[in-house]
Amino acid sequence: MSAEWLIDFLRQRLQRQGAESLARQLYRLLRELIRAGQLAGGAPLPASRAMAAELALGRNTILNAYEQLGAEGYLESRHGSGTYVAALFSPHASPPQRAQQSPGLSQRGQRVSGHCTLPTGLAGAFAPGTPELKQFPHAQWQRCLQNHIQRPQLDHLHYRHDGGLPELKRSLSQYLYLSRSVRCQPEQIVIIQGAQQGLELLARLLADPGDAAWVEDPGYSGAQAALRASELDIVPIPVDAQGMAPTPAHQAAPPRLIYITPSHQYPTGVVMSLARRLALLQLAKQHDSWIIEDDYDSEFRYSTHPIASLQGLADSERVIYLGTFSKVMFPALGLGYLILPEELVEPFRRVQARLYREGNYQVQAALADFIEQGHFARHIKHMRELYQLRQQLLRGTLQRALGDALPLSAGEAGLHLVAQLPAGFDEEELSQAAARQQLWLRPLAKHFIGRPDRSGLVLGYAGVDEQELHAAALKLAALLETRWK
Repeated sequence: MSAEWLIDFLRQRLQRQGAESLARQLYRLLRELIRAGQLAGGAPLPASRAMAAELALGRNTILNAYEQLGAEGYLESRHGSGTYVAALFSPHASPPQRAQQSPGLSQRGQRVSGHCTLPTGLAGAFAPGTPELKQFPHAQWQRCLQNHIQRPQLDHLHYRHDGGLPELKRSLSQYLYLSRSVRCQPEQIVIIQGAQQGLELLARLLADPGDAAWVEDPGYSGAQAALRASELDIVPIPVDAQGMAPTPAHQAAPPRLIYITPSHQYPTGVVMSLARRLALLQLAKQHDSWIIEDDYDSEFRYSTHPIASLQGLADSERVIYLGTFSKVMFPALGLGYLILPEELVEPFRRVQARLYREGNYQVQAALADFIEQGHFARHIKHMRELYQLRQQLLRGTLQRALGDALPLSAGEAGLHLVAQLPAGFDEEELSQAAARQQLWLRPLAKHFIGRPDRSGLVLGYAGVDEQELHAAALKLAALLETRWK
C-alpha cells in the first residue's frame, strides 16, 4: 500500500466528531491494516509530521498512535530512518528468518514471548518486590507443613476441583474482612497458583481478543504481559496523585477490563482517592466492565492502618479481588486467590481445574493452619516494623549523602521507594553501571507503556539486611554524584 493510498484510506474513515479519540481511531485502523496484511512487515509509514499535515491532525495525535503500536509490537523504529511495520508481519518471511527470531514459535507465540521480558537481579540490593526471607518463621511453617506430609489425608493427594481447600478459604475470608474490609463468603474464593495465573484466567474468561483493557501507566508489567498474551487491546491510563486518571476521551470508549492497584499503586505508591474509586465503580456498573483489584502489598502500611479495599465499596459486584502470598510469605509458595462474584465461581473453578489442575492441597492445608495458629498475623506485624526501619535507613543514608538532590516518594506503604531523577537522565546507563556493582536498579521508564513523563528509579529495600542496604545506598549515591558533576 503506497503512502498516498494509506492517507486516503485513513482520511475517509477518521470520524472527527466521534466519541473515540482521533489517536485511538488512527491506532485501531493502522492495527487492522497490519493484521490483515495490507501493511506488510518492513513497510515504511509516513513520517509523523507528513501524516499530520496530510490528515490535518496534531503531530502528537500521530505520535501517540505510533507509540502505542510500537509498544504492542506492530511497529518498529529505525534510528535515522523512520517507522516501519514490524518484520514478523511480513508474508514473505523465509523459514530461516522466522527460526532466527524464535525457533518453532507461531506468530502469536512470538508476540507472547516478546511481551514476556524478565528483569535482571531478582534478589539483592534494590530489587523491588522482594520480601525478607531470612526472618520468615521457617520452623513454624515447617511444622505446619510436616503435619500434613507425615499424616496425609488421602483426599489431599487426589485430583481436586473444589477451587481450593475449604478450610483455607474460610480462614482467608475472615482475615480479609478484618484486615482489608473485603466482603465475601468462603465459597466466593478460588485458590490459584499466583497472580499471573489469576490474570490469565480473568483475561481468558471475561474478555475476547481485541477487547479493551485499561491499565495504569506507569504500572505493573506482569499484568500488561498477561493481558497482552490474551490479545487484548491495552489502553494505558495515566496515573496522578489520586491514582488512575481516565480522561473524558477514555471514558467515551469504556473497556471490558480495568486493572488497578488502588490501595498502593505500583510503582508510584499513590492511593486512589475515594472520588476516583466511586467514579470507577459507577463506570463499571454502567458499562458492564470488570475491575480487577490487585492488592499485592497493602498489608505493609506504615503511617495508617491498611486502606479499605475497593471490593468492600462495591455494591454492583463488578470488582474481582486478586491477592497472593508472595510478598507476605515467600514467592516460591506459589499460591494466590481470586474473590469472585457468585455467578463467576463455578466457571472459574471448572476452567482452572481442567486447564491447570489445582494447587497442592497439602500446602494449602498447612497454610490454613499457619493462619489459624496466628503465625501469619504475627509475621506480617514483624515485617511491617522491619520494613519501616529499612525504609528509614535507606531514606536517611541517601539524604545524608545527596541532600535534597534525589527526591523520594512518600513511602507510606509497600516494599520500595521511587527516586526522582532529572528529566532526560539516562536511567538505563545508570542501571547497567550499578549492575556491575551488584546493585539492581529498576528504571521507572520500564513501567510505562507510552512515552514516560518522568525519570526515576524503583528502589526495593525490603529483601536485604540493614548493613547491606546501607552499603548499597552509599554505592548508589556515589554513582549518581559522578553523573551529576
